[in-house]
Amino acid sequence: MNWQAQLIAADEDFAGAPLLRQQFRLEEGHGAVTSATLSLTAHGIVEAWLNGRLVSDDLLTPGWSSYEWRLRYATYDVTEQLATTSVLGLALGNGWFRGRLGWSGRGAFYGDELGAFAQLDITFEDGSTQTVATDEGWTAGPSEVLANDLYDGETIDARLRDDAWLKPGFGADGWVGVHALDLDTAALEPYIGPRVSAWNELPVQKIWTSESGKTLVDFGQNLVGWVRVRVQGPAGSEVTLRHAEVLEDGELGTRPLRSALATDRFILSGDEDTFEPTFTFHGFRYAEVSGWPGELRPEHLTAVAIGSELERTGTFRTSDPMLNQFHENVVWGMRGNFVDVPTDCPQRDERLGWTGDIAAFAPTAAFLFNVDSFLSDWLRNVALEQAHNDGIIAYVVPDVLKYLDRPGSFPETESTAIWSDAGVWVPWALYQAYGDEKILENQFESMVSHVRRVRSLLSPNGLWDTGFQFGDWLDPDAPPEDPIKAKADFGVVATACAYRSAAILAETAQLLGHEAEHAEFAELAADLRSAFNKHYVDGGRVFSDCTTVYALAIVFGLLDAADEEAAGTRLAELVAESGHRISSGFAGTPFITDALTQTGHLDDAYKLLLQRECPSWLYPVTMGATTVWERWDSMLPDGSINPGEMTSFNHYALGAVADWMHRVVGGISPLAPGYARVLIAPQPGGGLTEAETALETPHGRVAVRWIVAGDELTVDADVPAGVEGVLRLPGQDDRALTPGHVSITVPIHPLVGVSR
Repeated sequence: MNWQAQLIAADEDFAGAPLLRQQFRLEEGHGAVTSATLSLTAHGIVEAWLNGRLVSDDLLTPGWSSYEWRLRYATYDVTEQLATTSVLGLALGNGWFRGRLGWSGRGAFYGDELGAFAQLDITFEDGSTQTVATDEGWTAGPSEVLANDLYDGETIDARLRDDAWLKPGFGADGWVGVHALDLDTAALEPYIGPRVSAWNELPVQKIWTSESGKTLVDFGQNLVGWVRVRVQGPAGSEVTLRHAEVLEDGELGTRPLRSALATDRFILSGDEDTFEPTFTFHGFRYAEVSGWPGELRPEHLTAVAIGSELERTGTFRTSDPMLNQFHENVVWGMRGNFVDVPTDCPQRDERLGWTGDIAAFAPTAAFLFNVDSFLSDWLRNVALEQAHNDGIIAYVVPDVLKYLDRPGSFPETESTAIWSDAGVWVPWALYQAYGDEKILENQFESMVSHVRRVRSLLSPNGLWDTGFQFGDWLDPDAPPEDPIKAKADFGVVATACAYRSAAILAETAQLLGHEAEHAEFAELAADLRSAFNKHYVDGGRVFSDCTTVYALAIVFGLLDAADEEAAGTRLAELVAESGHRISSGFAGTPFITDALTQTGHLDDAYKLLLQRECPSWLYPVTMGATTVWERWDSMLPDGSINPGEMTSFNHYALGAVADWMHRVVGGISPLAPGYARVLIAPQPGGGLTEAETALETPHGRVAVRWIVAGDELTVDADVPAGVEGVLRLPGQDDRALTPGHVSITVPIHPLVGVSR
């Protein structure tokens, strides 16, 4: 790209929301305009207008990347918006670049000044070109936005609205000049992933007055976005909206937000006003409204859900309404946390790209939506952060924690199991889902760097048993104030994860034809497996003897056949002893149902999945949850909020069990990467009488529906053209499937009752 633009900043800050404009005329004598492309980015977030019209519905452009080395730019075709005399206008907000990030209360980690960078390239009929670009000839002025922050909210004064700045001949009273900022254009990269946009709108479900006299609004769904407000009242009066995910004691439950204010303020013009705070977003179901003139009616408020533009690919439904609601909660939790980067939560003073969450959830994400480009874009940041940090994959990416002296109670960042393993597990999940080796090629150096870093951290005994580990984070038996105190031994968890990453990397190297690396990491994997068994396994018993260590050892393939059988029996015993309630945290939960299934304990897996009592996946559903919670008991049975500091009601990580639901309950899994060969293998249980699952694979739609009636199982399946299928049903020999539709009824052993 031939960049002529400069990154420019307003000479006055204008409350962190300056407007920038440039008027220009099309050059004459070259015929009609044949194309016009606007390239746009910012330090901060930017919205662009051309001749009074928004250039795009994109939000939060250019998103959040590792700004130190990578600044993405968007491109738009604006040919139809040009006029002989035109005005290009830009509006800036703080966004991730200068707004608050993390729980430290600080912001501006990447820079003190907001800047805009825009280049409009115009091509005429005769082939000549004209370029209009940001430079020091632009002017800047104030907007209607008086404050904006992703965590704290936005203040908009409708009395300051004036579209004249977007029209030719604007007088520019009170406007000032601009100055250029340093920008290495080598850091500019086009988007790999999708843009952020509004994807849904939800009406008000209920308005009422709390005991304290507050006006509360329920939108019926925990979502991520904002409230569009339509209001008319006295000029200068102020309407305030506070947002939260839950209620506590009949009032807005804001304690889990910690220091995030999540408050929007709208100052009225006296005419009919519409407010939409596009320089912030909130995680919320409820809003508290104050200052409303007259009667607040449902039609005055609309919740707008935003997120990265993702194509839905996978669906799932069963005969159990509560299980269906849980699956819907997984979907909503993912959408709310896939806002340009995969975050842990979308509401409190955090919202960071925690690597452990996506390491656990990537297979589920890749089934529900096409996340190939979304996660490929994020992995580009992973590689950049890692390359500038001695091969360490940080706890969060982009890594803002590196700017804090001590990020919370964590020590200096070092590679840590599961979290850092995201650099290997996520690209592998994408390859399995979509079958494109390019993601492995792009990330191979990053994958190698991570595993070599881990190898350097192993003890002389060959175990990863030293240094800081999150381990089985948020074990339900850990104290609310100390979520790291898990039952699972840190070394067992870390060594198991190191083995999995080394084994995946060895296979990746072989796929890509890197023979030396294949040999290197196959040997490392073998050594880790040997050390794990020598130090941690005794007759099928795994050290620290809890559900998580057995789940990891079984699913990762660390055990010999006899030990695996014994470990599966012990795992089932522990699950039964817990009353089929969850006893694992971040490390074990994504794998425990697979471990039970793999070792012949399908009934225990179903009992665990369908448990309603806390801690369980369905307990939050019984409490009215519409997203997945961070803690199994984020809300206690009496309706009070968990007293721990970390109590998010929208955390997708523990929804990773949906991957097992899609494969084992629904019956769709790949026999070859990208579903070039597909396994149709539903395993009914738990009293479910029917289920249906469908997936748009890279080769076409795969669909399965099964019904249990009496002692018969009927399965209908669709396999797309060019795909080989295998049908595997309980008690039956495998059958080859050709493309098309098949329906088959087979006898089945008696099942547990009907769905509750």
